[in-house]
Amino acid sequence: MKKKVLVLGMARSGYEAAKVLIKDYDVYVIDAKPQDEKHVQELENLGVKIEITTDTVNKIDKTFSLLVKNPGIKYDHPIVLRAKELEIPVINELELAYSRFPKSVQIVAVTGSNGKTTTTTIIYEILKESGLNPLLGGNIGIPVSKLLENVKENSLLVLEVSDHQLCDVLTFRPKIAVLTNIFPVHLDFHDSYERYKEIKKRIFAKQTNADLAVINKDNQESLLLTNDINAKKMYFSTQSKEDAYLKNETIYYQNEKIISINDILIKGRHNYENILAAICVCKKLGASTSSIITVLKRFPGVKHRLQFVKKINGIKFYNDSKATNCESTKIALSSIEEPTCLLLGGLDRGHSFNDLKGCLQNVIYVAAFGQTKERIKSFCQEEKIPCDTFSNLEQATIACYNKAKKGTTILLSPACASWDQYASFEERGDEFINIVNHLEG
Repeated sequence: MKKKVLVLGMARSGYEAAKVLIKDYDVYVIDAKPQDEKHVQELENLGVKIEITTDTVNKIDKTFSLLVKNPGIKYDHPIVLRAKELEIPVINELELAYSRFPKSVQIVAVTGSNGKTTTTTIIYEILKESGLNPLLGGNIGIPVSKLLENVKENSLLVLEVSDHQLCDVLTFRPKIAVLTNIFPVHLDFHDSYERYKEIKKRIFAKQTNADLAVINKDNQESLLLTNDINAKKMYFSTQSKEDAYLKNETIYYQNEKIISINDILIKGRHNYENILAAICVCKKLGASTSSIITVLKRFPGVKHRLQFVKKINGIKFYNDSKATNCESTKIALSSIEEPTCLLLGGLDRGHSFNDLKGCLQNVIYVAAFGQTKERIKSFCQEEKIPCDTFSNLEQATIACYNKAKKGTTILLSPACASWDQYASFEERGDEFINIVNHLEG
């Protein structure tokens, strides 16, 4: 008789996890929301039992040998607490996939409060350009379990790893772990900044001195957090001479000139930090300088991360829907020098917008939408910035367009999660792109 496994939360990761598990276990999936019908039918045809219910705590008992939790479900969910009471191991889809990789697999794992996706993508593109045939996955939108069908001995994996994923890893050990930076974000999920930092540190927990940690020398929290880790360390900086550094508008790696920032397509100091981190990784893995230059000259940035959408009547539109916290929005604002109409709003996590103070000098108008719109308006009144509130993103975008003049930038950088009105920040960003594309030129 097969052992039983419960998958809590379907979505993309639970769907892929169930497909892996059904080969060896009786698999039960529960979720509070209706799921993609095609995926449900596929899993049921494989023998997976699926139930949509909010009454979850009684769905687990001692007959289950494992609980695989969706990363977005909080650690204090009643069924998670019940599983731990019953001494049933709780893991997530990342840990599940990792446990099934060949021992010879090399993993590059990238985490941090900001810059994860861009850094991960640049690493992947450079390694691919160098002919090293990497696989890409993780929090970037490709569940790690989905990679299993293509993973072989000595495969090279590049993974974006979120704090949510690090909550439930037990044995995960990357050959190279990157920490882009640490800022106080996702505190509604972790309940404290200290817990958030402790979770982030888990990316280094199983590393030894045979492994490598790539760390941002300019971020004090990152330095403090990694002070006592076992891995060898490499540092990158835009302010001082480290393993990879920026000097006189030129990027260097261990004193070798790599590229002038004038030849790099993406702009902004935060992006130069991401590039420096990526260069540390790629050089360590044998990537050529020519491959690095080729990628950096053509890489346009990641969709929804300060993505240039188009220019209409001299007005530029940027999609930074991934900016789900104030720190990300500050980075976006620091990268734009033109007068800016800013689209702010989304899920109300109770977070303050005061962190935006000091970087609003180019903001001439704010269009607030979503659950936080009234709090944003109050904040803007204090900052003496014109602000109107709107029910949805379309109304807010049109208002910005009507306010803007030639030479103005319209920036969607919401400083809030999307879940009050959208399933994901990607869906929010896609809607913004669609709205912009339908504006009359």
